[in-house]
Amino acid sequence: MSETTIKEISPQQAWEILEAEPQALLLDVRTSMEYEYVGHPPNALHIPWMDAPDWNIDTGFVDKVRQALVKRTGSEQGLESIAILAICRSGKRSQAAAEELGRQGFDNLYNIEDGFEGDLDNNKQRNTINGWRFADLPWEQS
Repeated sequence: MSETTIKEISPQQAWEILEAEPQALLLDVRTSMEYEYVGHPPNALHIPWMDAPDWNIDTGFVDKVRQALVKRTGSEQGLESIAILAICRSGKRSQAAAEELGRQGFDNLYNIEDGFEGDLDNNKQRNTINGWRFADLPWEQS
């Protein structure tokens, strides 16, 4: 199997894709605590790459994504070509998650490189220089 190229995109580019492609999926791979308490983009599918209490990578991650896509589309056909835009806090876990999806046959993958909260600034704070929230894109808290 050939290696899938994961396209690096900004939060703004991700929003444009989501607006233009109704079937595109925004996949939030952060922990449950981050998703619930820090906030998340509306309509994002939340499947943690790793979560408390053990903090191990979820070996069932790809199967959970596949099952969610089947539920969403009503079909098992063509799932691998649906645009999946992965997001985490700063773009590192989402990159790893997208790489694993690519190894399992998905071929239309994007990593939102600045993530939801963005990089740390000089004061070691996020949400000040880049990221989904910094770009003033829609988000909500549970």
